[in-house]
Amino acid sequence: GLRVDLLVASRSRAEREAVHAKLARAELDLVIGTHALVQDDVRIPRLSVAVVDEQHRFGVLQRKALAAKAEDGLVPHMLVMTATPIPRTLALTLYGDLDVSVIDELPPGRMPVATHVLREGEGRRVVEQIRAATKRGEQVYVVYPLVEETEKTDLRAATESTERIRRAFPELTVDLVHGRLDAAARAEAMVRFERGETDLLVSTTVIEVGVDVARATLIVVEHAERFGLAQLHQLRGRVGRGEQPGTCLLVARGVSEESEARLAAMLATTDGFAIADADLRIRGPGEFLGTRQSGKLPDLFVADLLRDARLIATAREAALATVRADPGLADQPALRRAVEQRFGERLSLIRVG
Repeated sequence: GLRVDLLVASRSRAEREAVHAKLARAELDLVIGTHALVQDDVRIPRLSVAVVDEQHRFGVLQRKALAAKAEDGLVPHMLVMTATPIPRTLALTLYGDLDVSVIDELPPGRMPVATHVLREGEGRRVVEQIRAATKRGEQVYVVYPLVEETEKTDLRAATESTERIRRAFPELTVDLVHGRLDAAARAEAMVRFERGETDLLVSTTVIEVGVDVARATLIVVEHAERFGLAQLHQLRGRVGRGEQPGTCLLVARGVSEESEARLAAMLATTDGFAIADADLRIRGPGEFLGTRQSGKLPDLFVADLLRDARLIATAREAALATVRADPGLADQPALRRAVEQRFGERLSLIRVG
């Protein structure tokens, strides 16, 4: 059978070092891990395939570092997966050499999620929705963007709000998870919620991915204006995973033009690629040959990735044909010099995705 192991920061140092040694000696066929896999002291000389799930949570340099683990001239195949392509990656599918496959339908049995934006002062509607859901035997998430209050922000942090929620709903079992809890305590709280022992889970974005609780039908996102569009879309995906439809309440307090655009996109669609398209319009595609994953793009002076999509696709095919015919541009030294002068060392980032 396959030789499989796990590399995560929560394992003991001795366990991690044992996995490091097996990887370095090519004694594992498959390793599953978190960001711990991209640390400098991890060697994977025979790396042939790298699969990055929830791609939007990894930085460009981290993905490059993972691919660079292969040694002796090996170039690993790279598969990146996400329900919400980040703008830079969406842009590369139009202008780079990433191939894209789209799963454009819900999994069997998955129910649609209704999304509503609530403003300051509409707390009564939140209370009513929570009471209605829990009376039906369903479970609820309440998500906050920070772990604790600071003097510099007016955010209602999860740690301070949990007690208020418990006082408001004394009949409910309420739990709290956040990134500063130790891994064991966080895991115990999640297990209680998954078993149905907890009615309402107050959380930060640690529940953004990897949480699948069929009875959870309502998610309330406080200070929704503070979240990115990819985060909001991922959080919405935590509900509606069972036989009952889901509801996502985005509570916005103090919005900007950009945050209003994000909220409007959430109301308009539940489609991941449409969300990414909206994110591209709002934030810009980032640097193709750099580490910024969003923002305005200095590398294009004429083209607009959305307006000129057809023209860019044609130019992309022409560029790929040129590189296939002359990979090192040996027959076109002037073009090679222009590319090197323009992009320099950033060329190594173009294949990261």
